[in-house]
Amino acid sequence: MSNYHCPDSKTVQTLKDIANKLRIHSIESTNASNSGHPTSCCSAADVMSVLFFNVMSYTVDEPRHPNNDRFVLSKGHAAPILYAAWAEAGLFPASDLLELRKLTSDLEGHPTPRLNFVDVATGSLGQGLSCAAGMAYTGKYFDKADYRVYCLIGDGESAEGSIWEALAFGSRYNLDNLVAIFDINRLGQSEATMLEHDLDVYKARVEAFGWNTYVVDGHDVEALCKTFWDASHVKGRPTCILAKTYKGQGIPGVADAENWHGKPLGNQALEAIKAIKDNIINAGPHNIIPRQPTVTLSPVNTSVELSQPPSYKLGEVVATRLAYGTALVKIGKNNDRVVAMDGDTKNSTYAQKFKDAFPDRFIECYIAEQNLVGVGIGCGTRNRTIPFVSTFAAFFTRAFDQIRMGAISQTNANFVGSHAGVSIGEDGPSQMALEDISMFRSVPGSTVFYPTDAVSTERAVELAANTKGICFIRTSRPNVPVIYENNEPICCWEGKGMLSIVRQSASDQVTVIGACVTLYEALKAADILAERGVNIRVIDPFTIKPIDADTIIGSALQTGGRIITVEDHYAEGGLGEAVAGSVSHQSGITVKRLFVPEIPRSGKSEELLEKYGISANCIVKAVENFLSA
Repeated sequence: MSNYHCPDSKTVQTLKDIANKLRIHSIESTNASNSGHPTSCCSAADVMSVLFFNVMSYTVDEPRHPNNDRFVLSKGHAAPILYAAWAEAGLFPASDLLELRKLTSDLEGHPTPRLNFVDVATGSLGQGLSCAAGMAYTGKYFDKADYRVYCLIGDGESAEGSIWEALAFGSRYNLDNLVAIFDINRLGQSEATMLEHDLDVYKARVEAFGWNTYVVDGHDVEALCKTFWDASHVKGRPTCILAKTYKGQGIPGVADAENWHGKPLGNQALEAIKAIKDNIINAGPHNIIPRQPTVTLSPVNTSVELSQPPSYKLGEVVATRLAYGTALVKIGKNNDRVVAMDGDTKNSTYAQKFKDAFPDRFIECYIAEQNLVGVGIGCGTRNRTIPFVSTFAAFFTRAFDQIRMGAISQTNANFVGSHAGVSIGEDGPSQMALEDISMFRSVPGSTVFYPTDAVSTERAVELAANTKGICFIRTSRPNVPVIYENNEPICCWEGKGMLSIVRQSASDQVTVIGACVTLYEALKAADILAERGVNIRVIDPFTIKPIDADTIIGSALQTGGRIITVEDHYAEGGLGEAVAGSVSHQSGITVKRLFVPEIPRSGKSEELLEKYGISANCIVKAVENFLSA
């Protein structure tokens, strides 16, 4: 290991001056917007100065260059000081900082990737470290590059369990390119934090999670420089820097005082700025040029297709969750940037097939779904990988906040949820995803696939890999017959969704729409009704969002304006509401909905479908009642 060379006195003073300039920028910008968190910025100013102007390697002109070091501001409310750091680095004029939080400015209240120097949105606390861990895992194991990842965490948000999930993950995978900095300024929003300034307890806890840990005065620039240098030479373990700081540092009468969270200084701003300026030796340009990265990485090919088309026999019985694993391997063969991760359910989701084929591209995240989702989002940043994240669909509800923040982060992560609905059988309601479609449909910009058989599942995987934004693929536990030819023309759509009319005649009287398990129940019902002289049209909606409203309306108008939806899901937000919403502007159409009406219980799959009103018998009754009304 090379010997440490302490920055000369001029550099040290310049870093101190930059820290104080960052404080002033934060005060001025929050005062201009009359909102924001200047005190939370001031506690982190020295850390930010040392990181951006002494430690990190990056190109100012191309903040998301693949070789740049990464920085995640997990305590997103301190956004003004992040913006100030990039302004001081020369990315944009410091005068732009005064546009903070204005409708016309991308300098929002919390960081989002509308800004070219932000990889993931933060502000919902406790999520940044998981995303940073995903970036670090990508750098160490997929890119095999020398860039490092830094994550600044507030002490208040360290009460979030997702932080500790990420700490466990970082040490499990020896992410020695990851540095977490805890800004321990003692004060939360409404009162002091749980541990206040008890650095010994913080240190014991973090070390127990296997991290190389330092305790440092977060306002001592020289000590910070030495600590970051030490961290850069640690091998085999991630590093946590516990920085003891004071909220509002540098502001007379405000520093370390309660009841200043999220408040601009108002009339006290001028006095505060004067006091801080008194500690600046050189107020002019600092002339520090960030260390430049080694340019070795190229853009990633994000075009994906199956290595070979589906190869099933009509009528062959295959669970869609199994077809997911098969398809994942196929796209993995054609693109080495496809990666997969799971939460210790890989033998049920069939992500195990990908692990067996490409063990170096599979990440076991264990039973920590919030971290699982965050890692997937982090892996997908800067388009370095094409991530597929799988677990039981019900367990994604645990990470809904991470998923919605993923949408704000403009992620292209793909989520695959198995064991959906009452059709899973005896496991009971805790395992039955009955809210998942609703959840993912509510996410802005999302695409929701609900494939019915193995062929359509493989195509859903292929399409999701090539679709921007969050994608969700709902897979099912039961074995179901293949109903599509292997060359079924399932192609990209232009915003209106895709579906298949799987049974129709000129005399159809009702349009019935089901998906996967309920699609097969609808086909059984069609057979029963046909024997009674009643024909129904049966539609399989391959995508629930977007949904092909034009085809649904056309079918409805040809079948007397009658639609019945049947879904293995609760009423709220699922297939039925998607269909009802899509036809709501068209007069003369009535939608009847069959769904799981209550919290279900354990039982055999066919018993549960019957009990909760979504079986073939229930569809037959609904059609007959509809026609007799």
